[in-house]
Amino acid sequence: MVQDRTPRPDALEPVERASTDELRALQLQRLRATVRRTYDHVRHYRGAFDAAGVHPDDITELADIATLPFTTKSDLRENYPFGMFAVPREEVSRVHASSGTTGKATVVGYTAGDITTWAHLMARSLRAGGVRPGDRVHVAYGYGLFTGGLGAHYGAEALGCTVIPVSGGMTERQVTLIRDFEPDAILVTPSYMLAIIDELERQGVDPASTSLRVGVFGAEPWTNDMRAEMERRLDLHAVDIYGLSEVMGPGVAMECVETKDGLHVWEDHFYPEIIDPITGEVLPDGQQGELVLTSLTKEAMPVIRYRTRDLTRLLPGTARNVRRIEKITGRTDDMIILRGVNLFPTQIEELILQVPALSPHFQCVLHREEGPMDEMTVRVERRMDATDDDAEAASTGLRTLIKNIIGVSVAVRVLEPEGVERSAGKMRRVIDQRPAR
Repeated sequence: MVQDRTPRPDALEPVERASTDELRALQLQRLRATVRRTYDHVRHYRGAFDAAGVHPDDITELADIATLPFTTKSDLRENYPFGMFAVPREEVSRVHASSGTTGKATVVGYTAGDITTWAHLMARSLRAGGVRPGDRVHVAYGYGLFTGGLGAHYGAEALGCTVIPVSGGMTERQVTLIRDFEPDAILVTPSYMLAIIDELERQGVDPASTSLRVGVFGAEPWTNDMRAEMERRLDLHAVDIYGLSEVMGPGVAMECVETKDGLHVWEDHFYPEIIDPITGEVLPDGQQGELVLTSLTKEAMPVIRYRTRDLTRLLPGTARNVRRIEKITGRTDDMIILRGVNLFPTQIEELILQVPALSPHFQCVLHREEGPMDEMTVRVERRMDATDDDAEAASTGLRTLIKNIIGVSVAVRVLEPEGVERSAGKMRRVIDQRPAR
């Protein structure tokens, strides 16, 4: 059985127990300083603020943030590589960048102070998720320009853990090190954790028999049904972590192990908003929309009202006094519009996990056979112990679930185990084979 990982009250930082008034006062102070610094030192923000007719002196209360213009990924790309930095380049201790698969990479910079802050926030996050000082932590996020590996590494070290810096890939070696080094926690994308589970079983190891007691899964959306699958097969606490390179990296928000009810945003460093993704209007807490984040303490590259494209809602805090964001299961740029119906890959994942013969390894393939209408085929693997008859019944069952619950007809192709491509990082859930319009 997994261990109780609830932290002692005296292990929490004062800000994690701060009152709402104390948090809002700190946020306003830090917001005003950040807006002033970006206006004075970043040409893009000076131009954007002037065009919107706002000035740093206009920010007198937190609600005034709604008068400031949004920042988008295209703004970062247009100022590639270092145009968004608020400090001289020689004061930047490190740069990270996105993969740039859909255009120019987005580059982010960190001062030495930023690196210290990031490590502290990751340590706070890992502690909230159930990792403890002295634990052995297996880091299977990729190292390099991607923020996941180094962010997790520095945070675990700051917490006082023993770090095993494996990085991604070489799945057989991942399993060997888990068996030999006996880590207490693993940090990895949920889709790659599934590949590690499969490799454990291929080697004849019961995944629930390993030393792992906490899995910190992030960098891609995953569902509560996937949590149940992970916890059942691994006998551990599966907790979610949230972050994005443009704002800091992992550690912007963290799920607490004692509640597992959404991600608490570290509001002393980030100001969250939810907006209508179409109109840009700020929505009240509790309503679903697009998450917008403003960094409050970043030195090298602060961001103002960054549109994350992640869909969620803001909720009151539970295990901590800061607000939570609901588990993110979709992005505005991942949404599939199929014959007038909006759907997300995570909705397909939830239904797959209701069919016992199917594994969580799947992809949605968009194509157009004849005529103007788009089609979608769900390619999904059968489980190792499923027969051909089971797979045929599962295909019919999944088609029926998707039609009845989501309201659209799709094809389902059940593949043999390992028939869906594996990824050591973020899984490519949607494959678009439609001809260019």
